[in-house]
Amino acid sequence: MATIEIESVECVSSSDGIEDEEIQTSVSSNPHQYSSKRHNIVPSGIAPTSVHELLECPVCTNSMYPPIHQCHNGHTLCSTCKTRVHNRCPTCRQELGDIRCLALEKVAESLDLPCKYYSLGCPEIFPYYSKLKHEALCNFRPYNCPYAGSECVVSGDIPFLVSHLRDDHKVDMHTGCTFNHRYVKSNPREVENATWMLTVFHCFGQYFCLHFEAFQLGMAPVYMAFLRFMGDENDARNYSYSLEVGANGRKLIWEGTPRSIRDSHRKVRDSHDGLIIQRNMALFFSGGDRKELKLRVTGRIWKEQQNSDAGVCIPNLCS
Repeated sequence: MATIEIESVECVSSSDGIEDEEIQTSVSSNPHQYSSKRHNIVPSGIAPTSVHELLECPVCTNSMYPPIHQCHNGHTLCSTCKTRVHNRCPTCRQELGDIRCLALEKVAESLDLPCKYYSLGCPEIFPYYSKLKHEALCNFRPYNCPYAGSECVVSGDIPFLVSHLRDDHKVDMHTGCTFNHRYVKSNPREVENATWMLTVFHCFGQYFCLHFEAFQLGMAPVYMAFLRFMGDENDARNYSYSLEVGANGRKLIWEGTPRSIRDSHRKVRDSHDGLIIQRNMALFFSGGDRKELKLRVTGRIWKEQQNSDAGVCIPNLCS
């Protein structure tokens, strides 16, 4: 997602004889990528009114919500733009101070407003404070990029993120619900600069992210593999997966439910919700002179089907 950096914004009234400085924002041409810029969305059938115009911030033109600030002359603007204009009123250029426009805040609180993810498909309309609570958990809110090897700030819907992972992060894409991966590292004792490896699988009409990485647990490095579901938590519960690693007549098996990418990569990793291989065991599985890591991780994904007669779930394995 494109980010907007505004170092200095100065707005003056027309009586000063100086043209207003324009604040330009970049808008993504991709309809699946979400912009953090708030939109003044009015649902179909509801016409804009003078009340909505009254709540329009003169700087960013978004609707103003509490806290709403005003200068000594009564000019208002939103809290975000207050910092952008360096505490100067964009209309009369007087110092803003910490004056709140309580009357206008009460007006804003009394309105029924659409969810800010209206453009992504959410049809809900709420009073202001209920709207904020809903938006924090809205099923239509965009997903963050699940790539763990960089501080990627891109967000969007699932089709957009799949394309983003393939084109921008060069992630391997596979079709099918079984996998057999081999991970090699020349010095398994050095994990500070370990590469986060991600593979995306497409099966059952859904996308899954397989993570494998090394990290420090206490004083010793460990290796971990886990699966995340590219969708919401409720849908993730419909699937299960297993991971297996072994050699020399020994093996470790992990079986569980994939976590949603709503949970960050770090949150899943730190909860140890996956296949964890201690260093000594990893070297034993690698064989040889124990100086090189050679792990083969196999696994499969299946969908749990509800048996309405017995009231239990039975696995549905893909061919």
